[in-house]
Amino acid sequence: MNKSLYSLMLMDDVVAEIDKLAHKAGTNRSNMINQILADYVSISTPEQQIDSIFRSMEQLLRDTSELIPFVTPNQLSMQMKSSLQYKYRPTVRYSVQLYREPGAAIGELTVNFRTQSTSLLSAMAKFFVFWKRLEDNYISNYYEPGALRYELSESKFVRTIALPAGKNYRDEDLGKAISSYVTMFDELMKGYLTGKYTERELERRYVSYLNSGIGLI
Repeated sequence: MNKSLYSLMLMDDVVAEIDKLAHKAGTNRSNMINQILADYVSISTPEQQIDSIFRSMEQLLRDTSELIPFVTPNQLSMQMKSSLQYKYRPTVRYSVQLYREPGAAIGELTVNFRTQSTSLLSAMAKFFVFWKRLEDNYISNYYEPGALRYELSESKFVRTIALPAGKNYRDEDLGKAISSYVTMFDELMKGYLTGKYTERELERRYVSYLNSGIGLI
């Protein structure tokens, strides 16, 4: 949904109350007015849809995974954190950002890991490279060209979030798909880094996930 600039004449008292509502909701005046008007004419804004997806994810993650979710209302991203079974239990932070105006990709998943251990950094890099190879082999053909993109730096892995070509999910279904993907990613990464899973076992578990019926993202 595109936004345009409009000029409105409003009562000062009305604007003051709008500003109070915006402050409580953690947003700005324009977005608050947009949400109020959208509710009045029964239109769901992108911000409301994203918030609905994140709320669904928050509930699912709290109930079913080791990931700890953090959701801030009226934001386009949500955060999660997880601890590795490794020396000093380093923290891995996940961030899911959804685009207000999606294209071939509807958002991105960022995995941040901070550690001084060169062996752990090397093992993580190997895992991410193997992960991309899995997705190239098993799911890339389901997406429009360029929808899935990957980026790996010294302490960050980024992967776009996209819907398979011709697919459309309800907010609840998308929240479930993203939650399941991040949970599976976290579990398999931990298994690989601790030596519990070989690459063959990782592949077997990844294929099992694909066959579970969870929507692809």
